Amino acid sequence: MEARRLAILCSHLRPINSGHSRAPPSHLSSSNCASVAKSEQVIYDPHKGSLQDGCVFCRIILGEEPAFKLYEDDSCLCILDTRPLSNGHSLIIPKSHYSSLEATPPSVIAAMCSKVPLISNAIMKSTGSDSFNLLVNNGVAAGQVIFHTHIHIIPRKARDCLWESESLQRRTLKFDEEASRLAESIQEMLHSTKENDSSKVQESNLSGN
Repeated sequence: MEARRLAILCSHLRPINSGHSRAPPSHLSSSNCASVAKSEQVIYDPHKGSLQDGCVFCRIILGEEPAFKLYEDDSCLCILDTRPLSNGHSLIIPKSHYSSLEATPPSVIAAMCSKVPLISNAIMKSTGSDSFNLLVNNGVAAGQVIFHTHIHIIPRKARDCLWESESLQRRTLKFDEEASRLAESIQEMLHSTKENDSSKVQESNLSGN
């Protein structure tokens, strides 16, 4: 799993010759969290919510795996990534187990994102960086290998050549029929989602009466 993650990430990165190889950090297990399976035991801590047995992030939350914790509150935790793309590369993790971004409640996502300015500012000052990437690998094709929602904060410096795509010329969006159909399709999907959400709320209210 780690090899696949690195292969996907490296496909977007420009190789950097540092002149020497680095041994992987030893402060955190490199074990991965598989997709939630029915056979896996679900752990419940009244102070931390539902957690998934076998998930490395859940084990860190429970204190069963070591990690360099940068920040912690009732809803989320921030740790240093053990395979950093840059110095200070960190992860914001919710304290309940959600396998993907779409499975994560909006309130949890909001709580995680609300901490980004505070945490990123501290990371940039500590690493001498003046910029950062905020990244979510959501799904296998996007490079997600630990199926517990998390947000990457990746400190950046000028000319660090981290993303190969930064050297590529972007294509200009054409205001044609193809783009119009794409926009209409997305708008229809959003409208349908809103209607489904409204129906669920109404059904919930009726069942509660």
